[in-house]
Amino acid sequence: MSRTIYPITLHINGKPVGPVPVPEGIMMIDFLHEYLDLTGSRLGCGQGICHACVVILDKPDGSSEEVRSCITGAHFFDGKQIRTVEGHAQRNEQGEVVTLSPVQQKFLEHYSFQCGYCTPGFVNAATVLLEKLKRHPVSRAQLDQAITDGLNHHICRCTGYVRYFEAVKEVALSTAGLVKDVK
Repeated sequence: MSRTIYPITLHINGKPVGPVPVPEGIMMIDFLHEYLDLTGSRLGCGQGICHACVVILDKPDGSSEEVRSCITGAHFFDGKQIRTVEGHAQRNEQGEVVTLSPVQQKFLEHYSFQCGYCTPGFVNAATVLLEKLKRHPVSRAQLDQAITDGLNHHICRCTGYVRYFEAVKEVALSTAGLVKDVK
């Protein structure tokens, strides 16, 4: 049985990709892994439950959201802009990491992960949350709930939740404009 092939063109981590001919129905995680060698997003459950596979979809209005790449077809992203975990750190011309993103750095400082399998999803979730807080800051009293809501769907089998939470909270509190001081 032959599969229908359709081209896909999108922007990934700020760079144009495509058109790349891919089979109809291929999931985005498979496209990233097999066609682009972007293997940072993890295939955990394969059912969209654990969120290890999420990528960031950047919307035209400047907002962003997480999209589970294990249950979303690659062609859904045709013409869109996404970010993968590989796109967060600053790299030199040789592709070597020069500077980690604030989220990545705080995850390291807080020893937020053990096996690291869920970490790409948590990095993307925290990044989306912090971008949301830039657009809509919360009071300090609302911050814990905002972080819980932002990370709540992610599953860590090594139970690193508290350390992920603490790292994200530190980034939020140390980044100007994300938390309002209510007096």
